[in-house]
Amino acid sequence: MAAAVPSSTLAQLRALHRASEPDVLKPLLERAAAGADSRARIVDTASGLLADLRAAQARGWVNQFLQEYRLNSSEGVALLSLAEAFLRVPDPETADLLIADKLGDADWRAHAGQSNSRLVNTATWGLVVGRALVGEGETGPLKRLLSRAGEPFVRQAVGAAMRMMGEIFVMGRTIDEAMKRMRRPDHRGFTASFDMLGEAARTSADAERYFQAYVDAIDAVGSDPRAGHSVSVKLSALHPRYEVARWDECVPALTEMLEALALQAAARGIALTVDAEESERLEMSLDIIGAVAALPRLRDWDGFGMAVQAYGKRARPVVAWAGSLGRLMNVRLVKGAYWDSEIKRTQVEGLDDYPLFTRKAATDVSYLAVARDMLDARHIRPAFASHNALTVATIVEWAGNGREFEFQRLHGMGDGLYERLVRDQGYHCRIYAPVGGHRDLLAYLVRRLLENGANSSFVHQLADARLSEADILADPVAKIAAVGGSRHPSIPLPVELFGAERRNSRGLDLGDRVVLEDTRAAVNRPMTEPVPAPAADVAAAVARARAAFPAWQTTPVAARAACLDRLADLLERDRDRLMAICVQEAFKTIPDAIGEVREAADFCRYYAARARATLGSVELPGPTGERNTLHLEGRGVWATIAPWNFPLAIFLGQTVAALVTGNTVVAKPAPQTPRIAAAAVALAHEAGVPRDALVLVPGGPEVGAALVGDSRVQGVAFTGSTATARSIARALLADDDRPIVPLIAETGGINAMIVDSTALPEQVVADVVTSAFRSAGQRCSALRLLLVQEDIAEGLIEMLAGAMDLLTLGDAGDPRTDVGPVIDRAAYDRLMAYREQARARWVKTVGAPADGLFVPPTLIRLDSVESLDREWFGPLLHVATWKAGALEETIARVNAKGYGLTMGLHSRIARAAEVTEAAAAVGNLYINRSMIGAVVGSQPFGGEGLSGTGPKAGGPLYLYRFCAERAVSVDTTSAGGNATLLSLEEGGI
Repeated sequence: MAAAVPSSTLAQLRALHRASEPDVLKPLLERAAAGADSRARIVDTASGLLADLRAAQARGWVNQFLQEYRLNSSEGVALLSLAEAFLRVPDPETADLLIADKLGDADWRAHAGQSNSRLVNTATWGLVVGRALVGEGETGPLKRLLSRAGEPFVRQAVGAAMRMMGEIFVMGRTIDEAMKRMRRPDHRGFTASFDMLGEAARTSADAERYFQAYVDAIDAVGSDPRAGHSVSVKLSALHPRYEVARWDECVPALTEMLEALALQAAARGIALTVDAEESERLEMSLDIIGAVAALPRLRDWDGFGMAVQAYGKRARPVVAWAGSLGRLMNVRLVKGAYWDSEIKRTQVEGLDDYPLFTRKAATDVSYLAVARDMLDARHIRPAFASHNALTVATIVEWAGNGREFEFQRLHGMGDGLYERLVRDQGYHCRIYAPVGGHRDLLAYLVRRLLENGANSSFVHQLADARLSEADILADPVAKIAAVGGSRHPSIPLPVELFGAERRNSRGLDLGDRVVLEDTRAAVNRPMTEPVPAPAADVAAAVARARAAFPAWQTTPVAARAACLDRLADLLERDRDRLMAICVQEAFKTIPDAIGEVREAADFCRYYAARARATLGSVELPGPTGERNTLHLEGRGVWATIAPWNFPLAIFLGQTVAALVTGNTVVAKPAPQTPRIAAAAVALAHEAGVPRDALVLVPGGPEVGAALVGDSRVQGVAFTGSTATARSIARALLADDDRPIVPLIAETGGINAMIVDSTALPEQVVADVVTSAFRSAGQRCSALRLLLVQEDIAEGLIEMLAGAMDLLTLGDAGDPRTDVGPVIDRAAYDRLMAYREQARARWVKTVGAPADGLFVPPTLIRLDSVESLDREWFGPLLHVATWKAGALEETIARVNAKGYGLTMGLHSRIARAAEVTEAAAAVGNLYINRSMIGAVVGSQPFGGEGLSGTGPKAGGPLYLYRFCAERAVSVDTTSAGGNATLLSLEEGGI
């Protein structure tokens, strides 16, 4: 399919996407500025709108409810947490635990009877009673009443409050109910844009269901086109793999579906708007929207539209593009709904800059500049979505007597802002109206509450009695000009994420199609690196390293650390070449390959920074006349033995830790991945590490045995299997004449994720797929055992099976690949034999290419936790269930296996997280997130029990294990007196 966006527009979009904030804002400030007279009229109008808003707050129960329970209060947070989880919990026992968890600490009684709304006070008394019942001692009168009345009493009270919150933000549970509600007197003069609450589809069945919901909504709204209502569509709800890596698959499919919906809407005489989503999807969405807009059959239909997010740096050229399509386009300008997730993604992926503005005032400036462009455009029908009185007043001023545009607001927000404008002054306002069951709206509800309840939002400021009207109506242009358009000081660039200590590693923006295609080409270039020959003489290698030790040990710490910093720079310089080796030698997918290089660079910079901070001499306290110091020195020659699953990151992480502490190293890579190790060692030598201080010894088990068995080796750092770690430990103790030397071992685990019935299934499934199947399950931390509360197991497993159907197995260098081949034939045969043995217990498996070492991701049912007694290092996931109320018992059963590497928990109950944190005998616990991808310096990684010895890699204590500690005590009085005492002012005789 030909691109629907001109190359000139694409070039402009890419130039702005991660440009510096001041550079992007400079032209926006000029465009958004209002003259002095105009500014005075704007403030006057806005002041009147503020009065309307405050009057509405005093009379509407919705506004009073939000005012009573503000997001920055403990009660507001509790309500938010309850609303996010309560209605999806099917079992009474967990529902009661959730209620106790969220209501237990909040002071609901302080809110009782305080509102002017009877509905709000009724809901509050339900929460007061609920709090009393769950927070009171075991012998209190309400507890005794509860034992007779039953806990359903509490659940009903809380449920009523949750449904009230649902009604605040959801227009109706069905499209018919929503349309009926729009006919109520309080909506007189307003129209609606109905959104069927289509969050991102996780499965093909989700996408089909959402598509049908849109079809039904268009039919229902089209039954009364004179009402002027419309429908909004989320593209991510229509395709479960709406991703840049799947561009050639999802863009044609989504274009076809959007075309069908647009033709239906045109035939029904109603409008259809495509919502805006995350920044990496913008160019895909423009291709889809542009293709549909160009259809001859839709040329005369003026109901097609799109949303544009002003918080994005590319908003202006997107609007300009929409106005250049040669047809009328409805454009809805919004502030944006993914701000926090966009910030986090940019930081996590180490990208150059943010795709959006980091200051709220900067987004307001962008909004005003784009709004002015829209008002001036010939082929755009503008819609301005805002709850900000100043923004609304500015648009009223700039539009003059014009009414060829509309305002928009969210259902449940902004009551009072538009009523006078609509009913007395002839402006048009459309309500963005979510439709769906309250249980299904939760993610949407939370996002909207967070977005509009943030401290910097207009809604929050309006409710803050400490702010004057002048504060609330301050000019955003003046605010941004005063700081020179600079980025928010609390939001550093990703490269500055770790402050003065070290630079963050640079990532690749794989959400940019051009970058992705360039990366694909780079990693698929033929490797030119020869396979290094196995080491012929391990003893000679150890001798070289031993001879180099004195000089390297006496090299200043700062100089050794500088070598590591230079090595990190070289890794980033040669990123494409290193990624290509990882892809072709270790079968790393493209995201895993960039992660490999970044983690290696992070290890170098982190250990360099820790060495500078911690390896100096330490003065210790003691009696007068005595000097006590502690020195950390290198031990001698270290052997580092690395695995094939992280052949660059772990290989270098172990090695540079030993080097920076003053040791010399003989490094043995896995026999499957010698080329990436050889490339890393060559770069280390280029960075200034002496050739004899770091010696590479490729080879198989015999090389490892010779290395470990050499009595001149003063320490071993190993990552691999538990069995091999035991063998190394025995070898180190076999020679009675050999000193006892340290062993740092990181081994595998039977890593479990526990899911209770409060967890959000969509989030769980995404994290399970990532944790179990990314890297073909060949990570030490990978999920092996999924433990689901039995009350939700059937539905969650069905969703997980649907998500597994979408996995693509294929060549590691193809961006579409989710699961590549396993490392070698031995691993393939071992995994496939076990998989076949377990065939009767398969819950789900997927197809795999006939050629290659592809182990199909498979979900295997277990009768109990105890049924899994060993780690299967591949994409094989086991699932079992547990009963409500048995969390501690379930954790104990996992602990009893003796492994202790990683564990996951998905729960919205804070107490469940506390219990798990206290009881889980694991090195790394992950709560409400995936279980892989530990970040150096942020999530130190390593296990206990059968999963390793510690200390944890990438943590503040790791370097000490490589050091010998030497204490020196000097009696300074032995030379004839204590000069320090004699010099004291009142000392002496």
